[in-house]
Amino acid sequence: MSLLAPPEPPLHGFRGDLTPPPLTRPQSLTVTISRETGARGGGIAKRVAERLGWQTVNQEMMGFLTQNEDARVEFLAEVSPTGRAWANRQVDRLAADRKVVGPEAVELIRLVFLVAARGEVVLVGRGAGILLPTDTTVNVRIVAPLEQRIAYLGQKLRLTTAEAAEEVEARDRVRSAMHLALANRDPADLTQYDLVLNSGRLGEAVAAELIVQAVRAKHLPPEGYDPFLGSIDGPVDPV
Repeated sequence: MSLLAPPEPPLHGFRGDLTPPPLTRPQSLTVTISRETGARGGGIAKRVAERLGWQTVNQEMMGFLTQNEDARVEFLAEVSPTGRAWANRQVDRLAADRKVVGPEAVELIRLVFLVAARGEVVLVGRGAGILLPTDTTVNVRIVAPLEQRIAYLGQKLRLTTAEAAEEVEARDRVRSAMHLALANRDPADLTQYDLVLNSGRLGEAVAAELIVQAVRAKHLPPEGYDPFLGSIDGPVDPV
């Protein structure tokens, strides 16, 4: 006869501890788009979002969400408590490393992480691609020849060629400064991107399709996966 007492039957309806574990990364992919002025990055972002059935979050919308608390609360209503905790941890980490300084920058970066935690968005600008985890982000840079960018902006804003050239230079300078301030990296460093697409050669439709294909090909690997070692069990011996 066994001296061990029989296990107690589980309480009726008890399914274990249902408290979700803390998030260590977003649960779905995000597309981030950095673009040269006049390279039609906004149009490409819109096409990508339409093809994927996602939402575009551009510079104007980020500014609106930052300033309008009611809109921000409504937009982020689907973000879970664990997602919010993850976003706050990322901001705290950057602040502790002094990679982000100032309350306005802190709140803008917090919004970037919250948008990523919401998931399935195409996020334009703000250096988001270098801030977010690489395994859950398709980070894209849209470029085009300078003369094409000047011509495009001139036509869009009804400027002379000289005026459009000045505007392109000014906007590029502002965007580079913003990227550097928020992401602490020069946007011209192409190693930070998954894709660099020349819209002057490809056009909006082809550039958008390439991004969509990259999203569909970039499956979320398990946590702990090293993209270089290809293992979730830690370092492997070199061959």
